Amino acid sequence: METKRSEELFARAKKVLPGGVNSPVRAFNAVGGAPRFIASADGAHMRDADGNEYLDYVCSWGPMLLGHNNEAVREAVLKACADGLSFGAATEREVEIAELMCRLVPGLEMVRMVNSGTEAVMSALRLARGATGRDKIIKFVGCYHGHSDAMLVKAGSGLLTNGTPNSKGVTRGAAQDTLLADYNDLDSVAAQLEGNPGQVAAVIVEPVAANMGVVPPQPGFLKGLRELCTRHGALLIFDEVITGFRLAPGGAVEYFGVQPDLVTFGKIIGGGMPVGAYGGSRALMENVSPVGAVYQAGTLSGNPVAMAAGLAMLHQIESNRAVYQELARKGAALAEGLRRALPGRTVNQIGSLLSVFFTEQAVTSYAGAATCDTAAYGRYFNHMLNSGVYLAPAQFEAMFVSAAHTDEDIRFTVETAAGFRG
Repeated sequence: METKRSEELFARAKKVLPGGVNSPVRAFNAVGGAPRFIASADGAHMRDADGNEYLDYVCSWGPMLLGHNNEAVREAVLKACADGLSFGAATEREVEIAELMCRLVPGLEMVRMVNSGTEAVMSALRLARGATGRDKIIKFVGCYHGHSDAMLVKAGSGLLTNGTPNSKGVTRGAAQDTLLADYNDLDSVAAQLEGNPGQVAAVIVEPVAANMGVVPPQPGFLKGLRELCTRHGALLIFDEVITGFRLAPGGAVEYFGVQPDLVTFGKIIGGGMPVGAYGGSRALMENVSPVGAVYQAGTLSGNPVAMAAGLAMLHQIESNRAVYQELARKGAALAEGLRRALPGRTVNQIGSLLSVFFTEQAVTSYAGAATCDTAAYGRYFNHMLNSGVYLAPAQFEAMFVSAAHTDEDIRFTVETAAGFRG
C-alpha cells in the first residue's frame, strides 16, 4: 500500500503541529507507523491522500451514524452556508434543534448548545455544583469526560481516594474535588457518597463506557446509581457524548429506562460539525445564565451551519427509528464474526458500538481492560489497515458501525481479521 503522500504530510505537520496532529490519538503513537491523511469520505469508506480506500469503523469517532457525507446533512449545510456562516445572535434553528432534542430524549425539558463534548461536560458539572451548593464530583476510572482539568484524574493506588492529576498542567487543587469509583461497582460509589456526606454534587458516568474500549453497564448498575444519587441528594449526569442518539432515538436514557438529572451530548447532534449540548429539567436548567446565577457563554454556540447539520441528522433519526434495529443487527453480526475470527480475545458489543480487547479476561471495568496486550492490538491494527480496514489507532477505543455499512462490509471485515496471525 503506497503511503508516500501521507508520510510527507506527517513530516510537514510535525513542524507546525504538536506531534503532527490536532488530537493525540491521530498520531498513531499507540500502534506505530505514520497516520494516514484522509482526503475524502463517503458512506462507509474513506480515501487517503495517496488514493488508498478504507472501510471505516471510526466514523469520525461516532458522529457518522448514517455514514459519511450523508446527502441530507450535506445539502442542509450548503444551504445554511449560503445564508451566512455565523451571526453571534439567536436563530430559529437553535430553537428547532432544542425542541427536537427535547421531543426525542425522555425527561429533557431544556437544552443549552455549546461547541464540544468537553465544554458540555464542564458546563454540566458547574451547573450541578451551582444547583446543589456542593463541591465534589464522582467519576469512574476509565471513563473519559473531555479534557477539562477536573476530569483528568487517575485512581492512583486505590479506588476510594481523591483523584490526582494525570496530565501535566493540571493542579492538585483542580482535581482534589474529583472522587473516583469503579465502573460497574455500586459498592465503590456508595463508599464515596457515605465517606463524603452532603458534599457530592453529582455522579457523572458514561452510561456505556466507550473510552476504555466498549464496556456496557451490568444489569442494575445504572438503576443503582439513580437510587444512590437520589438517596444522597446528588445529581446523576449521563455523559452521552458518544451514546446520545446512537443506541436509540432517545439515547441511553431511552435504551436503559433510567432517568438522569442532566445529560451531555456531542458528536451525532452535529452531524459531523463541532457541536455539544447539555440539558435536563426546566428547574435545573433555569439555574443557567441569563436566568440563573450559573454562568456559561460561547461566541459560536448555536452556530447556524452546525445547527443545520444537526437538524438534518436528527430529523432522519426521528423519521426512521427502525434504523436502530438494523444497526444493532449489524453490530451483533460483526461482534460474533470477530469472536470466531479472533479466538482468545474478548469482544464487547452493544447496539452499533463494539470493541475487540486483546485479553482473554472478561472486561467489565478498567481493571479488565488494563490486562490487554496493547502491542498485539497494534499489530492487529496495522494488519487491518494495510488490508483496507480502518480501525481506531488505540486499543481503548470503540468501533462504530454506521447505517452505511453493508453485510458484505461486515463479511470482509471478519475475513480480514481471520487472516491476522499476531
